[in-house]
Amino acid sequence: MTPADPFAVANVVGLLAFAIAGALKAADADLDLFGVVVLGVVTALGGGTTRDVLVGRTPTSLASVGDVTVALVGVAIAVAVVAGDGPRLRDNPLFVLSDALGLAAFASTGALVGTSVGLSPFGVVALATVTAVGGGSIADILLGRVPVVLREDFYATPALAGGVSFWILSEAGASAGLSTFVCTVSVLALRGLALKYDWKLPTV
Repeated sequence: MTPADPFAVANVVGLLAFAIAGALKAADADLDLFGVVVLGVVTALGGGTTRDVLVGRTPTSLASVGDVTVALVGVAIAVAVVAGDGPRLRDNPLFVLSDALGLAAFASTGALVGTSVGLSPFGVVALATVTAVGGGSIADILLGRVPVVLREDFYATPALAGGVSFWILSEAGASAGLSTFVCTVSVLALRGLALKYDWKLPTV
């Protein structure tokens, strides 16, 4: 059996998770159905598109209909949850879980791409972080809000830490699959702990 491509797996997880999170965020802001679809798709595709543009390649979201299809499935799941009179955004376990999963999965795809094109350690970590927070930041701007990455201390930090862990493992000779797994799990764990214990970075 051929092992799964780490990028493909992480990309699908990230697209589905962020589409759900973005659509739930749009519904919570009382946007209409079109607005919910747009915000869900933008949240899902924004980070990966930014990542690909930064490394000078055609965004995967434009190369085939696969990414958009996965994003639309995520939006459909969110719409079904909202139609079922689910809890509002911050109390919705689906939002919290999907947002954390999207952050973790896209940090991994950013690190994978950065490593594959030979970026510096800073470049790998930066690309992991930008990929993880890019879509959500664009969605927040469309909603007229300060992006969560700038107002919630421990949101980008897990993605940054995940990028560092990926680079260290990659330099140590670990496989792409192992590096991706550790990066994803570390981001997810850090984000979960930050939410549970309300971690904050010190202010200046």
